[in-house]
Amino acid sequence: MDALDAIHSRKSVRTYTGEPVSKEELETLVKAAMAAPTAVNRQPWSFIIVTDRKTLNTLADELPFAKMLAKAGAGIIVCAIPSKAHENSREFAVIDATLAGENILIAAEALGLGTVWTSVFPHEDRMTAVRRILNIPADVLPLNIIPVGHPGGAEKPKDKYKAENVRWEKW
Repeated sequence: MDALDAIHSRKSVRTYTGEPVSKEELETLVKAAMAAPTAVNRQPWSFIIVTDRKTLNTLADELPFAKMLAKAGAGIIVCAIPSKAHENSREFAVIDATLAGENILIAAEALGLGTVWTSVFPHEDRMTAVRRILNIPADVLPLNIIPVGHPGGAEKPKDKYKAENVRWEKW
């Protein structure tokens, strides 16, 4: 699948077969994440890959919008590390790690896997739960959890293009 096909085919998958995702596929996804641009190439991110069923179930139980982790083959937690960011900036860290997360979503689509972006940051209760469950240090921001799995439903991509949101200027 070429890049534009993957971008336009990407969809939020909330139903999974429960089939495991291979270590090689998960490594491919985090390699794609780390290919994202960052301010001054600081790469202020880390990724936690969870495949343990008990941990996935615990996360699903504690996070209101990540219930699908109970059937996903894995979960990837995208974290931002402000102390590694340009100017030690929380904002740059969040932006940079978010770009990496988008790469995971697109790469998963290209591999035929399903994903959905689920929010952790900026909700203190969700961040606290994820930090506790995964033993994440206080100076690391868990931004989101991306359930990854083999799609079990019939989700379709949405055409989100709206011409009214584009402003053209003459060159």
